[in-house]
Amino acid sequence: MDKNSQVQAIISPQTSPETELFAGTAERSNIPFISSSAAWPASSWAKSRFFVRTAPSMSSQARPIAAILEAFAWRAAILLHEDSPYGIGILSSLVHAFKGSRSLTDSVAVPGDATDSLIDAALLVANTMPTRVYIVHMLPALAARLFRRAMVAGMISEGYVWIATAGVGDAVDSLPDHGDINNMQGVVSLLPYVQATEELRSFRRRFRVRFRLENSALQDDDLNVPMSLLWLYDTAWAAAVAAEVSFRTAPPTTFLDALLVSKFDGLTGRFRLVGGQLRVSTYEIVNIIGKGVRTVRFWTPEFGISTSLYPKSPGKELKQILWPGETAVVPIGWTATPNGRPLIVAVSVSGGPSRGYYLEVFEAVMARLNYALAYKYILVSNASMEFLLNMVHDKEVDAVAGHVTITASRMNLVSFTMPFAETGYSMIVAEEDISNSMWIFVKPLTPELWLTSLAFFLFTGFLVWEIEHRINPRFSGTPLKQFGTLLYFAFSTMVFSHKEKLESNLSKLVVIMWVFVVLILTTSYTANLASMLTVRQLQPSMNDWTEKDYVGIQEGSSVELILEKMGFPEAKFRMYTTIDQYADALNKGSDNGGVTAIFDEVPYLKLFLSRYCEGYSMVGPIYKSGGFGFVFPLGSPLVEDVSRAILELKEEGELTLIENKWFNPFGACVSRSKGVEARLGLWRLGGLFLTNAVVSGIVLLVHLASLFSGKPRADSEGAVGALQWLRAWLRLFNTSEERRGEPGNNGRGDMELNHHGLAAGATEQQGDTGDSDSTPLYASDSGRNAASAPVPEEILAHDGDDAIISPQI
Repeated sequence: MDKNSQVQAIISPQTSPETELFAGTAERSNIPFISSSAAWPASSWAKSRFFVRTAPSMSSQARPIAAILEAFAWRAAILLHEDSPYGIGILSSLVHAFKGSRSLTDSVAVPGDATDSLIDAALLVANTMPTRVYIVHMLPALAARLFRRAMVAGMISEGYVWIATAGVGDAVDSLPDHGDINNMQGVVSLLPYVQATEELRSFRRRFRVRFRLENSALQDDDLNVPMSLLWLYDTAWAAAVAAEVSFRTAPPTTFLDALLVSKFDGLTGRFRLVGGQLRVSTYEIVNIIGKGVRTVRFWTPEFGISTSLYPKSPGKELKQILWPGETAVVPIGWTATPNGRPLIVAVSVSGGPSRGYYLEVFEAVMARLNYALAYKYILVSNASMEFLLNMVHDKEVDAVAGHVTITASRMNLVSFTMPFAETGYSMIVAEEDISNSMWIFVKPLTPELWLTSLAFFLFTGFLVWEIEHRINPRFSGTPLKQFGTLLYFAFSTMVFSHKEKLESNLSKLVVIMWVFVVLILTTSYTANLASMLTVRQLQPSMNDWTEKDYVGIQEGSSVELILEKMGFPEAKFRMYTTIDQYADALNKGSDNGGVTAIFDEVPYLKLFLSRYCEGYSMVGPIYKSGGFGFVFPLGSPLVEDVSRAILELKEEGELTLIENKWFNPFGACVSRSKGVEARLGLWRLGGLFLTNAVVSGIVLLVHLASLFSGKPRADSEGAVGALQWLRAWLRLFNTSEERRGEPGNNGRGDMELNHHGLAAGATEQQGDTGDSDSTPLYASDSGRNAASAPVPEEILAHDGDDAIISPQI
């Protein structure tokens, strides 16, 4: 080739290692090198412009394989590949295609000339991992040996998934030992889709006839034409077309240029090179069953995996996939334990009564999984939580079901499910009796209600005084006396002992409404006070930490680290393991070898209060934590499925029912020990005070209007008429003024006269009843009214329009 320029191109063998030698020579001589194999060549120089691949590259299979994993919800896979440039060539494409929720857990290399012992070792490495989805990418001869040893190891059985690349699926019918196909039952593979045309059927018939004539010793009625031979046939045809074009064009073109633009309908479909390679857009997903393969799905870039080549058009029903073990049940793709043994779940003995709650949640979650998973418990005594986590990390156990708090540091050691119980940290202290407090009498009402009641007492007294002090001698006198009468009247209504006789109907209405409010208020106060005196009231005995105070924590709990960060010295910690020890330590107190408070996670404190519901209280803020989760080894595929099951149970309310079942006594204790301390608040009586305020406000407005109605303005006749009408209406509420005829009585015996020189009340009374006598009110020390007499006209002293009369006693 170096000396003879007549060589126009080289068509490489299918799988021969000598391809590397030919390719290197072709590159040095600038001779086009045509490969009809997806496997060869695989070296870096394959990117040279003189290299042309007339078969789909192996990297194009990565997306269909990733789509298979996604279609069956398999989250991870292990690549078993040949330890050669061909085997490694697909690795980067798979990693790129698996980005997202799918992952390539690991890759195991198998040498091309590996012995059975080396293949067994590679299979053992793969079988010790939890993933049960294997991708096989190697030449057919090595793949056949791998499946033979996998059958011996029991790995071609139910629960396993084997996916082979197109090189294996294409060579199934041409394996050297036809018995090898029995070791591949249930394997899923890929094949580039080739439409069954009449030309293809004719070629296959002619090929079988020719093959049997040249190989008379081989009798095989089911002889099939491998896809690789169809590509090789189209490659030779493309080379011939390119040679003819390069010779006949003017000016002549190079063979390579003619080959790169060649387009024709070959046996495998439309032949067209893009970037020096043949592109395939559709793959068949085939299932190796019986003596060959059968199509079960299709993959296209537009629709992904589908049961029809054209999903929008009706197509025939494709066959069910039969997996290894001749089962139609889709494998879950992983195993929690090697060799399928039951899951070993560690449970701490120190969990106490709470252990039942956690185990019931765990069993409900496992029952919710879409697959059956056998497991068994082992009880671990006298072990800290860190010890249990190390057991999971070292794979001594497969999981921990218990009160494990999710923390950032622990997530570096093991994998947690999503929390099945929200939790935090708080503390419990012993309570003391406050029923002997000297200030217990103020406890029944809240401070807001006390202040509001005091304000209404004063306002009611003021309003009655404002209405009565001009017409009622009992509310008159010196300012100090009037102020004393106001206060006495106001607060005497609290016990209904007010003795002052009211003259105005307005003030009577105010007092009636206020007495009703006082009645409700006093009865409520009495009921609350009686409850506080007869039922033991408790409150925390600790307000501030001192140097003498000790705090109790659960042994092995992460609470210790939290308290240290909060500033608690380690010397002040006392460790306990049971809730009975909690109660004993709180009863003793810090001075007697106990503790002042127990600091622990809220679920444990609830459990404590469910048993000891008298004499203890949860106080202080709740410091949120990551919650309780189940523990599995790092990378365990169980984590995602268990987390999904926990979320489903939360949404359906089953976790709440389980929690109420175990912690329901705690709720009863809360209502019994805390409910009696409920103080009467302002909001509960807000409607009563609001009604009283509205009535009192209306009375005050009416009273003020009556005061101004006594002096009508002459410059506004309309206003005078309105005020006269209002005054007549007010007489219905203030009959004492009509009776005495003294609308302007100021408490000293003086009265105002109208412009006719007569008392207004008297004039109106004569006009209405024909009685010319008025009855002025005179207050005596004994509270009796003096006799009244008509006012002689001759003693009236006129001064303009108004006149003032001094009654003659």
